[in-house]
Amino acid sequence: MTIHANATHLAMWLEREALAEAMIPLIGRLYRTNNVVTSIHGRSLINKSTMNILKAHRFARRITTEELRLEDTAPLLAILADLDLGAAAIDIGRLRNAYDHAAAAGDTRTLEEFLRAELADIVGKGGHDERTSTDVVLYGFGRIGRLVARLLIEKAGGGHGLRLRAVVVRRGADNDLVKRASLLRRDSVHGSFDGTIQVDEATNTITANGIRIQVIYSENPATIDYTAYGIRDALVVDNTGRWRDEAGLSQHLMSTGVGKVLLTAPGKGALKNIVHGINHDTIEDSDRIITAASCTTNAITPVLKAIHDRYGVAHGHVETVHSFTNDQNLIDNFHRGDRRGRSAALNMVLTETGAATAVAKALPELAGKLTGSSIRVPTPDVSIAILNLTLDQATTKDEINTYLREVSLHSGMRKQIDYIDSPEVVSTDFVGSRRAGIVDGLATIADGHHAVLYIWYDNEFGYSCQVVRVLEEMAAVHPPTYPTTHTDTDTDTDITAGALLATHTA
Repeated sequence: MTIHANATHLAMWLEREALAEAMIPLIGRLYRTNNVVTSIHGRSLINKSTMNILKAHRFARRITTEELRLEDTAPLLAILADLDLGAAAIDIGRLRNAYDHAAAAGDTRTLEEFLRAELADIVGKGGHDERTSTDVVLYGFGRIGRLVARLLIEKAGGGHGLRLRAVVVRRGADNDLVKRASLLRRDSVHGSFDGTIQVDEATNTITANGIRIQVIYSENPATIDYTAYGIRDALVVDNTGRWRDEAGLSQHLMSTGVGKVLLTAPGKGALKNIVHGINHDTIEDSDRIITAASCTTNAITPVLKAIHDRYGVAHGHVETVHSFTNDQNLIDNFHRGDRRGRSAALNMVLTETGAATAVAKALPELAGKLTGSSIRVPTPDVSIAILNLTLDQATTKDEINTYLREVSLHSGMRKQIDYIDSPEVVSTDFVGSRRAGIVDGLATIADGHHAVLYIWYDNEFGYSCQVVRVLEEMAAVHPPTYPTTHTDTDTDTDITAGALLATHTA
């Protein structure tokens, strides 16, 4: 009996593997021919393996309580591939849910008829993409610069949207170009680059997955003629951190071919600090310089907004346990900052953080309500923020966890907030997370008006994903998104966080 059951389970698994394998060329054709990005409840399917596709289908049970069946998505993908679509972002998990709910409500249309109606605006458009391409220049090629490069290369598609055109660095050695390419190819934390990389020292270019990146050597951000390389009206991403105010960053605008500047660090003065998912809608066409705030600000602000919307935050303290960074010394040596001169590899280092006060730049209603500090620890990536909050409205651990889980799945902040309740997770489990922060539900403490929340975050990759989202807003290069219909299990993305508790936890 046991042998027969094992054989049955294995046969079912092999059938599912075969269906997932058959989906890969359809996903690829839609992406490369039609500029269609497919996903399952926000999990991208582009360039994913058979196993990743199977995992994405299993993830769907967190949304609908049931695993998404490949028997349902495989024919849907086949139909999409035959519709000769125009550019779009299509969530096939949500699209299948919309069809099933329509059918349950009495809709007698076939799947193809439903899809033709739902996607009517792009059917037969043959990959047409109304978006204009925007040139991107990375000024600096350190930890964040290289991860942003990986993300831009991954999202290149058919060449529309954001186009990585150049990297600007100071020459560090005779074989500088080869070393830069090697650092892009190999990463001790994030693993090998997913693709191929070629170096052409004669033209100072790196070609990664067909994307030709001009490497420009310069000591001065104000004197570069980008148009000499065919680059015009570019978005310059300054990830050096050398300049954080408008005067310093305005040097980029003096170079020929630059349109706007994004700083990958907290800005000073009146510069807009943007946390995507919170205040990205304040970006205006007239903004020439904005900042993407810090990794910690991006991790905690969405969770704080969700909590403040539902319970009200009277005051609180933010403590971050943060992986060490290049700003610190490997062994004891002089450093202008307090304590940061002591060995990062050997010590926990108590230091300051501006993240608590920086939250107010994206979320003004919390101005003056938060304090913060940080402990740097000997790990290379992934940090955790501890939010010790006094709330206006009392709650319980189960209630606040249920609410935050629903926010992570159904709200407009679902790209920023993730939720997990595993008793075994540790920091390395979150390397490569594309969310700004992940709520650790089992660690939550809530007793009346007092709550303590633990938020994990990949302070490198998760933050880089937020940076790219801000770039897409600045360039206005979002494709149309489908489905446009919504169901009880597919809550509209602009639902307010405060409404979710009543909606999902009656």
